[in-house]
Amino acid sequence: MTEDENRIIKNFEARVRSLILQYQTLQEEVTSLQKMILEKDEEIKHLQVELGQCKDDYSHLKIARMIEVSDSDVKDAKARITRLVREVNKCIGLLSIE
Repeated sequence: MTEDENRIIKNFEARVRSLILQYQTLQEEVTSLQKMILEKDEEIKHLQVELGQCKDDYSHLKIARMIEVSDSDVKDAKARITRLVREVNKCIGLLSIE
């Protein structure tokens, strides 16, 4: 072999080693990224469950708000019942007179 061929072979070997190192580095990066993807997938699943729970809680809160009776509603109902009782008493009084 000539000196020129030896230089070409050494240059080729150096490039192959460089490619092997780059390949190993990329493999490590791929592994790291795959691990990160799995972690993010788990986080997404957890957040989806949490979102579902929040939607349920919000729905229950809306229903509770619709059912909730305010103080003014209670006062109005009491006043109406009192008025009805008075009218019934008047009617009983009128029937008793006859």
